[in-house]
Amino acid sequence: MYKINLLIMLSFLMVSITGLAQQGKGLKRKVAIGRFSNETQYAKSVFYDKANDPMGKQASDILSTRLAASEKFLLIERQDYDKIVNELNTGGGMSQKIGADYLVIGSITEFGRKTIGNQKVFSSSKEQIVEAAVSIRLVDVSTGIIIYSGEAKGEATVEDKRVLGFGKTADYDATLSDKAISAAITKLVENIINKCLNNPWKAYLLSVENGVYIISGGKTQGIEPGNIFSITERGKKVKNPQTGLNIELPGKVVATIKIDQTMGDTPEDEVSMASLTDGAVDVTSLDKYFITEKK
Repeated sequence: MYKINLLIMLSFLMVSITGLAQQGKGLKRKVAIGRFSNETQYAKSVFYDKANDPMGKQASDILSTRLAASEKFLLIERQDYDKIVNELNTGGGMSQKIGADYLVIGSITEFGRKTIGNQKVFSSSKEQIVEAAVSIRLVDVSTGIIIYSGEAKGEATVEDKRVLGFGKTADYDATLSDKAISAAITKLVENIINKCLNNPWKAYLLSVENGVYIISGGKTQGIEPGNIFSITERGKKVKNPQTGLNIELPGKVVATIKIDQTMGDTPEDEVSMASLTDGAVDVTSLDKYFITEKK
């Protein structure tokens, strides 16, 4: 009886572990972290260079680290930001050359530090406090629409105490600014991840050569030989009279492909080779299709 129960428990445990492993795999979205500016007056002298702002770069690096730690994204280098913006401004939507699904634009909107002291007869204390506020916008590159906008505040403190002249003393801790900005960004990261994952994963048809369909994305994005994907024809674009924005109606699945091989060494140059297993595609107008997970 005990052996049977033990076997049942072990089987249930193996199923649970397998389920968690499959849940963690997933297809990764590509995210480009663009401009992260310092909108405060802190650290802005007469020699301030907006193109080389240390606080903006610091915030961008912290956000990159947080998103990379989730293992759900492929991050595109900052120099691609201008290319993505040019693509959006021309109304072309998603750039197949860049392949970013989302663009993150951020700014440090508040930053300040203060010292609070408390002097008594036999003791004294001093607390250093740094406060920062960060604003982030998440843009769906395929539509150019902001799908998430949020702001959060973070705080970091350090305290020193002395009694009868004894105890620790502390000069200004330069790492407090890092910690305050990091605390603010951390509050926003979960919302960014959820918004990205709520939208379906997409890839794009790049070319068709001798019946072989070449699509964007490869191994590091989670694409593997044998994967089955749907090819969806884009829906009609209509203008919303209330907002004045063009919106794309839901598309229609027209074909199915199977991944045969993945190629490339980096997320930027990776592609996959696929075969058409069902349906039909107009190979002269590949830009009107996109690829999604098969339901």
